[in-house]
Amino acid sequence: MNILFFLTPKSEVIYVNEEDTVGQAMDTMEKYKYSAVPIITKAGRYAGTLTEGDLLWGLKNKTDLVQKGLEKVRITEIPRRSDNQPVLVNADMEDLLGKIMNQNFVPVLDDQKNFIGIITRKDVISYLCKK
Repeated sequence: MNILFFLTPKSEVIYVNEEDTVGQAMDTMEKYKYSAVPIITKAGRYAGTLTEGDLLWGLKNKTDLVQKGLEKVRITEIPRRSDNQPVLVNADMEDLLGKIMNQNFVPVLDDQKNFIGIITRKDVISYLCKK
């Protein structure tokens, strides 16, 4: 089976840009009620995953963050614990399942490593339940 069957295209994915501020990222995550979102570069590449935990520990450990103000600190200044591992668009189901078991979503990259969307664990489980 082709993994593109499960793809949520980039145009429908909520993500943050790497040049966004901490305040902007927090607003986005609050608005859509997501605890983790992909970070995308200006060039359209996947740069990692920003989580609520990253923001929480960043606020605690980066005292100058509060002094600077959340609207002035870029999300790239926040250390991330881990990033969701992506798959290439031509990955097989085995690769996808190996990652989706440990991640809420798997970023999907094209041949030039540009971010094209995500595959969610929920979509994969829903498909498997219907089978």
